[in-house]
Amino acid sequence: MNIAMIMASGQGQRMGQNIPKQFINVEDKPIIVYTIEKFQKHPQIDKILVVCLEGWESVLNAYALQFNLTKLEWIVSGSMERQKSILNGLQKLKEVAGSDDFIILHDGVRPLVSLDIISDLIVTATKYGNAISSLPVVDQIVVRNDDKTTSKSIPRDKLRIVTTPQAYMLGDILRTYEKAYSDGKAMAGNHSINTLMHEYGEKLYFSKGSELNFKLTSIDDIYRFKAILKTEKVEWIK
Repeated sequence: MNIAMIMASGQGQRMGQNIPKQFINVEDKPIIVYTIEKFQKHPQIDKILVVCLEGWESVLNAYALQFNLTKLEWIVSGSMERQKSILNGLQKLKEVAGSDDFIILHDGVRPLVSLDIISDLIVTATKYGNAISSLPVVDQIVVRNDDKTTSKSIPRDKLRIVTTPQAYMLGDILRTYEKAYSDGKAMAGNHSINTLMHEYGEKLYFSKGSELNFKLTSIDDIYRFKAILKTEKVEWIK
């Protein structure tokens, strides 16, 4: 079984709006609904769980009814800390899914994920046991000495940009998170999902990514999202 776990528990303070960014309406539809719809439409996604900002669960449930999001099976309350929010979702899935089911984690504010990206992620995860969507680095990367100077560059061919969605077997990711909390690593520093998996010895496999699958962080990102929705190029993601 393939279960999408969509993270929508962030406050979105950098957006400067009075509601969380995942609930902002764009062209008469909330951002989180655009995101869920991608997984709703994908034939290989069986069920969807959303980790929702606490206090907004009833709003999301109303959207699920309004937009016919029939695969949305569970809404779990999130936490102020992203890693704890992820763990909340995983603990719910532990009750309802098997250890070898694939959990596809995705940011709720990446609404332009394509069906093709999801398909390639599932193919890669099925073959290797996990998958992380990624992109090649196209710009030069340098290491800074201080705020003004650098004396070292990093070869681009040794780097990849990693985004969501990412797919892991429930047993693997749950074991990693429980171990990370036990060791005190889960809340230490800026640990992402794949960073924790690396730290506990997992080899991760690349799947297809896209520059269109960007995260809506600022008002400029909202304008960019609106522009894409209004062009014919958006057809390829449906």
